[in-house]
Amino acid sequence: MSLVRLKIKGISYSQTQNGAYALILNEVEGDRKLPIVIGAFEAQSIAIALEKEIKPPRPLTHDLFKNFSDRFDIVVKQVIIHKLVDGVFYSSIICERDGIEEIIDARTSDAIALALRFDAPIFTYKTILDKAGIFLKFSSKNKEEENDDSIMVDEILQEGGDPIEIESGATDGYTELTTDELHKELNKAVANEDYEKAAKLRDEISKRN
Repeated sequence: MSLVRLKIKGISYSQTQNGAYALILNEVEGDRKLPIVIGAFEAQSIAIALEKEIKPPRPLTHDLFKNFSDRFDIVVKQVIIHKLVDGVFYSSIICERDGIEEIIDARTSDAIALALRFDAPIFTYKTILDKAGIFLKFSSKNKEEENDDSIMVDEILQEGGDPIEIESGATDGYTELTTDELHKELNKAVANEDYEKAAKLRDEISKRN
């Protein structure tokens, strides 16, 4: 089976379901997206890894795993999302130590959080992307900007997908802050280890860049 390389498109969160996040993966050589439901902690960990400027005062669990692996010369070579069963994605972490390769099962959210920290590529099989991949554009205030390929969240839910809502506009009033103010709030959130707030601030900053 052929592998398809993926990159992280973004992280969205639901205002209607507390703690529900969607990680959006995009095929590198194509337009299909792969939305994966993840938890709040994993979403925060991935968001922090994406934002290189954020340095938590204490290591998160995935940072600790990276430090542990570095100490014992373990390298994550790649992550493969290898199975989809009843809406749940299963992943493998391909590791190497002393020239010996090992395959470790992992939750997809954990695997991706580690892939980011090791700069390891993320793959899935073409059959999985054919089954679960969608053409998705984040909701826009200007409906005229949406094209025929865009699939709205309501349509996804009607098809029996996971019960979440993919949002892009919820910012808790951060749109009113200047970029400098956003960076200051981001630093405060990291210092206070409020990584959920930090992730939302990072999303707002990213939208302006």
